[in-house]
Amino acid sequence: MEHGQRMAGGRKRWLWLAGAAVWLGLPWLVFGNNYVLSTLVLIGLYALVGTGMTLLMGYAGQISLGQAAFYGMGAYTSAYLTAHAGWPAWLALVAGAALAALVALVVGIPVFRLREHYLALATLGFGVIMFTFFKEWKGITGGLNGFFGIPPIRIAGIPLQSDFQFYYLVSSFVLAGGWFARNVVRSRVGRALRAIHGSEVAASSLGVNITKYKLQIFMLSAVYASVAGSLYAHYVTFINPDLFGIIPSIYFLIMVIIGGTASVWGGLVGAAVYVCLGEWLKAVVPLLLPNAGGEFEIVFFGLLLVIMLIYMPNGLTGVAPKGLRRFWKTSWRQSERATAVDSHKARSIGGEQG
Repeated sequence: MEHGQRMAGGRKRWLWLAGAAVWLGLPWLVFGNNYVLSTLVLIGLYALVGTGMTLLMGYAGQISLGQAAFYGMGAYTSAYLTAHAGWPAWLALVAGAALAALVALVVGIPVFRLREHYLALATLGFGVIMFTFFKEWKGITGGLNGFFGIPPIRIAGIPLQSDFQFYYLVSSFVLAGGWFARNVVRSRVGRALRAIHGSEVAASSLGVNITKYKLQIFMLSAVYASVAGSLYAHYVTFINPDLFGIIPSIYFLIMVIIGGTASVWGGLVGAAVYVCLGEWLKAVVPLLLPNAGGEFEIVFFGLLLVIMLIYMPNGLTGVAPKGLRRFWKTSWRQSERATAVDSHKARSIGGEQG
């Protein structure tokens, strides 16, 4: 048993080392290919939003259709404070996260009195309100003309303007966000969230403050989205309200469902699949359907969402661990057999020599 546990731990360490090697070496493999690097940066930004949504949906059991509003809140806060108020980008990012958390608290107090579909509709309404705000408050957001001239993030006075540099910045946030979310899941808060997800009545009977934990995780998911929005604003240096409407919120939901809500890394997996499929569709669909409009992407991901909910409700991260466990179990048995054979041979040789 101890031997098997050591082997499992060793494999886990090797998987982490392999993942770290891929993370560090991937930009160098595609160095100079700005298209691939920008795609990787976009995956990281969406993964950050998805990680917060995974905590909210997978562990607290709450569906939000307004995450793009917090995404835009972080983007516009950072854009305005750095471009017009002269704030450092890092301080503006923190201010955007604090504002998103405060708004999530104010919105969450009445919203979390609702249940099931009404909760989703309430967050959808919040997203519509914020989209209208982004579009109409032209003095702050620039309206439909967009917000120009957002300065880049600086580290030690060096501006991060290349895709290569931004990849490491964004992926560092993704890893830190995943690590923090994993610790939340394994803490007392995570156990309370799972109890709420399983049954609010049962959790309440055990003394779990349901409203408190729901608000906390909703605020945390808003912070994740806001940080991603701030990074996005400083990356592209131009934003407009269309990036933070209802459709992006739906796409965030689709990403999480594709990746799976049972793992904190489901957001990363879902973001990677969504972005790669989206780029593939842009290349393939015009060849097959020259007259197709932009709606084909909505149709495709809508069908994919239905298929995932029917055949893979736990997402890709819910299926992959089964295969890994089967592989580890098979390899562990083979190792045990090899060890037993070697031990038998050693005893036989020792007996012959004796």
